[in-house]
Amino acid sequence: MAEPTILPLLRERRSVREYDETHELDAADLGSLLEAARWAPSAGNSQPWAFLVGRRGDAAHRSFVPLLAPSVRRWAPAASALVFTLHQVASGPEQDAPLYSDYAAYDLGQAVAQLCVQAGALGLSCHQFAAFDHAGLAELAAVPPHWSVTTGIAIGLGVVSDIAPRTRRPLTEIAYAARFGEPIAEISYAEGTHRPETDYQ
Repeated sequence: MAEPTILPLLRERRSVREYDETHELDAADLGSLLEAARWAPSAGNSQPWAFLVGRRGDAAHRSFVPLLAPSVRRWAPAASALVFTLHQVASGPEQDAPLYSDYAAYDLGQAVAQLCVQAGALGLSCHQFAAFDHAGLAELAAVPPHWSVTTGIAIGLGVVSDIAPRTRRPLTEIAYAARFGEPIAEISYAEGTHRPETDYQ
């Protein structure tokens, strides 16, 4: 069957591992990315997210790079910016402080997704990663104990290379009707999705 139609901005998203080292992320574009994240929905409008930002060449970026795992350090420092995401896990720094929100990590994910879509609209590429020293970053940035360092994002002008087939599980494996495993009759299910992509899947 025909594959469902989605926005080209989403279908053409790439998690590149090569960036144009001459590109600089200016303040206006950085503000646009963070503003997109700021307007994400969240449970009870709790907005349980925060971001640490270093642009290539500034002091923050220089302090972030040594915290990257070798596998990430091979490519991420060339991006125009490194952004690290955090979500709030408790209402305060006290040991017995109640949980801030059961959905804080989910809400951070929505904020990051909006940031990445905005980046695509600006012609930029995002590559999210988790291989870095979380505890080291928390100490370096004096992150309060009721916040959790979560993921990193390399943002810049991507260079697409080493194109390889990429697959996505078909809708029959992820979207169901009243019972788990029961297809939704009205949806046109493609057998699978293959499209050009970088080596990052």
